[in-house]
Amino acid sequence: MTKPHPESDAELTGIEGPAADGSDASVRQCAVTRERLGKEALVRFVLSPDDVVTPDVAEKLPGRGVWIKADRAVLESAVKKNAFARAFKTTVQVPDGLPDTVEKLLLQRFIGLLGMTKKGGDIVLGYDQVRDALPKRSPGLLLEASDGAEDGRSKLYFLAKALYSGVEVAGALTSTELGMAFGRERVIHGLVRKGPLAKALKVAYARLAGFRERPELNWFEDQDR
Repeated sequence: MTKPHPESDAELTGIEGPAADGSDASVRQCAVTRERLGKEALVRFVLSPDDVVTPDVAEKLPGRGVWIKADRAVLESAVKKNAFARAFKTTVQVPDGLPDTVEKLLLQRFIGLLGMTKKGGDIVLGYDQVRDALPKRSPGLLLEASDGAEDGRSKLYFLAKALYSGVEVAGALTSTELGMAFGRERVIHGLVRKGPLAKALKVAYARLAGFRERPELNWFEDQDR
């Protein structure tokens, strides 16, 4: 059997072990930056039978995989520098608009997980409902639509912060995108209760946020001081 070249397959050359943050997630090497990161910070790609580079955001597709940091600029660099052909050690076809395709897939995954929170009763939606729920239970994740009003999201955030430490907000989805998860036209505010689904959502959101703006990083900056 031919020994894989050190740069031929990031999945094969990536080591297994603790991630940089001390978690138990497997570590893989980004084929572009050469960083060794937990899989939650990367996106896996495989080749289709006709050698088309195919994103595998659920990490379930068969075949050798190449891992790229979940970051639009890094993926764009991979396409520009022909990193996939080097990593797979063969001629490949890279679809047009691959970063946009990955963003859409990551969005679908996040929305799908949100839908599961509804089925499990792990989500509270609406300003009044979130406000009333906050004193009763620490939030796993606050959802705020990117096109929502500043006043409402600020009141909920600072209420949560007054009650709990380490409040996390996901704000990169529009009200329409959030609504898709719950069969509604629009959703502005949401609270995901702590638990396995909240943890999975945080991972899915971190990946998605590598491909779009994260407005929540600036929403409360001045008021937080």
